[in-house]
Amino acid sequence: MPKTLPITRGRKFLQVLEGARTIFLRDGFEGASVDDIAREAGVSKATLYSYFPDKRVMFIEVFRNELAREATDASALIEVDLPVGQVLPFIVQIISAHMISEFGLRIFRVSVGEAERFPSLAQEYYESGPALLRQQLIGYLERCVQREELNIPDLELAADQLIELAGVTIRDRALFLGPKSVDKDLLRRVNHSAVAMFLSCYGTGQASLADVAEMAE
Repeated sequence: MPKTLPITRGRKFLQVLEGARTIFLRDGFEGASVDDIAREAGVSKATLYSYFPDKRVMFIEVFRNELAREATDASALIEVDLPVGQVLPFIVQIISAHMISEFGLRIFRVSVGEAERFPSLAQEYYESGPALLRQQLIGYLERCVQREELNIPDLELAADQLIELAGVTIRDRALFLGPKSVDKDLLRRVNHSAVAMFLSCYGTGQASLADVAEMAE
């Protein structure tokens, strides 16, 4: 990543950062105006520039703060020592819920929309979001294989498949029609089917589909 101009941190820094976050996630880099950011933050343009020397530096700082928020809650569940049939439904629920959340959709759109202008930031998004989740899942699935709960010849492919199954139908609907287009019943059906299909393919006698059925009730 090229070196950027230094950022000054002061009393209204977080106020300015939150205003910039709102505008950048709404309008993207090109569509965001400094006037709108200053208005949203409730500060003058002079105050805004006292913290961020230009819009590009401001965008990079906002984006990196958003990446910090991207840390998935699935990481805590992945460490839980419970049967895979009980843990997997919750992992899938967390993945799919993030995919269709306002925050998840906005950071995804901004990352894709600005990938050409900020390729290093796009790489950071991938490494701290999708790639990190993938590695966490690989580690979890490997432990399940060691406990003979799952039989998986290709852990990397299986992790990718689970993530894709968690987003079937709902991600495209949320991206193009908005998150409200995904109701609780559809989300529940997608989650349950994702786990059932995954365990049907990779489960052993110890990975019970009965646990999944209980979770769906």
